[in-house]
Amino acid sequence: MKDAQGTSPVAGRETLTDLADRYGSDKGSRKHRYTELYHMLFNPFRQRKITFLEMGLLIGGPEHGVSADRETSDLPSVRMWLEYFPKARIHGLDVSDFSWFEHPRFTFHRCDLEERAQIAAASEAIRPAPDIVIDDASHASHHQQNAFLEVFPRMKSGGLYVIEDLRWQPESYEQPGITKTAPLFRSFLDDRRFSHSDPAVAEAFNALIPQISGCIVEPVRYQKKRRDQVAVIHKR
Repeated sequence: MKDAQGTSPVAGRETLTDLADRYGSDKGSRKHRYTELYHMLFNPFRQRKITFLEMGLLIGGPEHGVSADRETSDLPSVRMWLEYFPKARIHGLDVSDFSWFEHPRFTFHRCDLEERAQIAAASEAIRPAPDIVIDDASHASHHQQNAFLEVFPRMKSGGLYVIEDLRWQPESYEQPGITKTAPLFRSFLDDRRFSHSDPAVAEAFNALIPQISGCIVEPVRYQKKRRDQVAVIHKR
């Protein structure tokens, strides 16, 4: 088996990038290269019985002008996670329907990130609580922030919460005047306080500061002009 560059992975040591390229996930070397960072972060969890949640399961949803009721036929990242974490319980959350995908270690939750009550209900149904969460959903700032406020407090201590594509927001969803998620977390990094255009949102985020032990905002490939930027937040 060869990767996207035509080279063979070291036997028995397939990385997350190798799996992403094999399954066709855009997280791998063909596009974002997020898996290079994730492999470093997640490898210590690889053989553990963790709970893993990914929000946003396949590109091409309403953020791209496609109906939430679109037909879906593939789950490349979920198949990647199931192989990478052979003992994990994998949960997937999306506004579109992926209930057709069946695997003994996979559970699907249909949820609209516009509605915090739906997020709370879905998060509460995920048991045990998540160790790792990736938000790869609509990328609208208020959706990212709604999800973080509902899911992060329910995570296990020592867990990792990742928000992808901080510098790309869909015009169809983005609310005028809202503080985007990247500057929101940058304000925390710079001032140890969250600043937001909505005081209520700022208050909600600041209430979570005692639960945050660390945060990085990472420009993947270290190219500041690229939109491939992620935040990683560690749960105290």
